[in-house]
Amino acid sequence: MEYRPLGTTGLEASVIGFGAEWIEKMDAVEVRALADRCAAAGVNIVDCWMSDPAVRSALGAALEPTRERWIIQGHIGSTWQDGQYVRTRDLAHVRPAFEDLLTRLRTDHVELGMIHFVDDPAELRALMAGEHGFMDYVRQLKAEGKIGHVGLSTHNPEVAQLAAECGEVEVILFSVNPAFDLMPPSDDLNTLFGDYEGVAGDGIDPVRARLYATCEQRGVALTVMKGYAGGRLLSADTSPFGVALTPAQCLHYALTRPAVASVLAGFEGVAQLEEALAYLDATSEERDYASVLASAPRHAWYGQCTYCGHCAPCSAGINIALANKYADLAALHDEVPASVQAHYEAMAATAGDCTGCEACEPRCPFGVAIAARMTQTAALFGC
Repeated sequence: MEYRPLGTTGLEASVIGFGAEWIEKMDAVEVRALADRCAAAGVNIVDCWMSDPAVRSALGAALEPTRERWIIQGHIGSTWQDGQYVRTRDLAHVRPAFEDLLTRLRTDHVELGMIHFVDDPAELRALMAGEHGFMDYVRQLKAEGKIGHVGLSTHNPEVAQLAAECGEVEVILFSVNPAFDLMPPSDDLNTLFGDYEGVAGDGIDPVRARLYATCEQRGVALTVMKGYAGGRLLSADTSPFGVALTPAQCLHYALTRPAVASVLAGFEGVAQLEEALAYLDATSEERDYASVLASAPRHAWYGQCTYCGHCAPCSAGINIALANKYADLAALHDEVPASVQAHYEAMAATAGDCTGCEACEPRCPFGVAIAARMTQTAALFGC
């Protein structure tokens, strides 16, 4: 395993991390097997934003035997209310949710206390100015030793920029992959990380370029989510480049961004973990993504669901991210596969239950027209 300094925290993180959100579909034995293989391979950083008590408990039991090896990113502001995930700044919910996280993870602290999911610059400014008393609570947790360092999760480079400049946030969990931020006109990547001010148009998005430079200069670490763009980059059918990238190419792309310490990939089982671990022994040719990106057309992921789940809670109880995932899986075939149909119909609430209220849409980091997608999905599956 390779390790990198986690900014100025004094910690060193494995370049391949454990994004644990997919363990909700596993039983305790599978979760334990995955965590054990991670630990054996030297993976030492895990992200837990999930608020589902069962998921937290399963992860805590799996991490307990090797707890001293792990850097845990625990999120502050991710809560479980009425059987659903709710992002909130209301301390009446935030406090017990974080205490519950520690209890279920079977620990008295997490190394990184992540301010959960801030995508609006105005919201971050308000929090830093004292709104809701949220930051006072974060500082209290740090003073009490319940968090070692302050972090923040966001998909918005402008928010990440503000966080990197504030002097209090040491680690930022941020979406990094070639579909999100880079469409180079050539395979000479050195030019992209030389003169940041000169990058425009066909190069990396200037806002993101500035963010990476700021983090590198200030010693703020980036840990990466969405390294595979929700799995879309791994299939030629769904890749914006028309060619499937490999896990090694996606990992290498993210790990070559300035300030990136670790890519926290999501694994649905040990086999997918092994695919990521293969990166460590991959040749330079196997890691090369430039040959694919150099001739790629421009593309933006705006409007595309990556199954992050931030659309929740749904007033009708629909697991929107899961419904979108089943719809995307079904759309890859001429006819809806029976297995996908069965999984979809087994959902407690399907897209057909959508009321069209659109309350979920402002919470989507990628601007997905969710209500319209639910209508399309209901038509696709017939319910």
